[in-house]
Amino acid sequence: MHPEFIEIPFLHLSIKSYGLMMVVGFLVAVMVIRYLSRHFTRDPEIITNAALYSLIAGVVGARAFFVIHYFDQFRDNPWSVFSIWNGGLELIGGVVAAILVIVLYGRYRKVPIRHYLDVLAIGLAAALVFGRIGCFLNGCCYGKPTDLPWGVRFPYGSFAYSSQVQADPERQRRQPYFALPDEYFGYVNEQGRYIHDLKPLRDLTPEQRERVTREPYLARPVHPTQLYSSLGAALLGLILYGFLRRAQRAEMREQYLVLTKPGSIFSLMFILYGIMRFLMEMIRDDNPFEAAGLTISQLLSIALVILGVFLALYFHRSQPERLPAPKMK
Repeated sequence: MHPEFIEIPFLHLSIKSYGLMMVVGFLVAVMVIRYLSRHFTRDPEIITNAALYSLIAGVVGARAFFVIHYFDQFRDNPWSVFSIWNGGLELIGGVVAAILVIVLYGRYRKVPIRHYLDVLAIGLAAALVFGRIGCFLNGCCYGKPTDLPWGVRFPYGSFAYSSQVQADPERQRRQPYFALPDEYFGYVNEQGRYIHDLKPLRDLTPEQRERVTREPYLARPVHPTQLYSSLGAALLGLILYGFLRRAQRAEMREQYLVLTKPGSIFSLMFILYGIMRFLMEMIRDDNPFEAAGLTISQLLSIALVILGVFLALYFHRSQPERLPAPKMK
């Protein structure tokens, strides 16, 4: 875990690893999209310009989704909504906002948007690979305890550690995974406001710091679900690329099979990602249960699968969009 990549001297500001990996993911996605656009959509500049607009929309959407999801954290201090440098982004909110902006931009430019959405789907998968690595560095999106040899122990003060030392009624966990002495709890700031479940590491005595690095106060190993998700995103991108090549051959022959018409790859992304995310939530240990014993991410995953199936049927039954003829040079 390495939530702060680097601290800027004299400014008391730090570059968050999660934010940095999001930027890296965006740049990689743009390169992937440009490469694929040259081979599948004729004009890479259109999707590149759309990607720049979607970056802004993605950040706003990711922040808005986080604020909605954890609104109680901002109720007493609404202005903290804008303190994005302190972290707090929900990836799925950013993806939804980015897709919406790209669709609107494509309509504005009057281009065959379905072809571009198919390419975009693979770019989003590439971005997700790095976004989930950012989650791992940040320590969020952690998994349940495991005895598997690749289980990861997160340090004192991390999201996983803080969760393990207290009960979590929202996840139907009535007891902590292990008991931590009361002296580690109840940190308040200079204004007397309760702002942390655990005291910051810097406020612990040397003896206290040493005690949380060994049993019985060492965090339980957990599934590295962030890395599972990163590998899953890479596999998702490869699968989508295979379907994109298949769709290109079908378009050249004008013999459209299932999931070969323009837009089908985009709809397949919703289906596969929804299934992957639903299953991943089963071994994650961070999101509270909302309804029917499911987390909000699982409920959204079900909605994504339904939306993907609807779009796949719609695109399959509709007339395929045609790309403009190549420009003469």
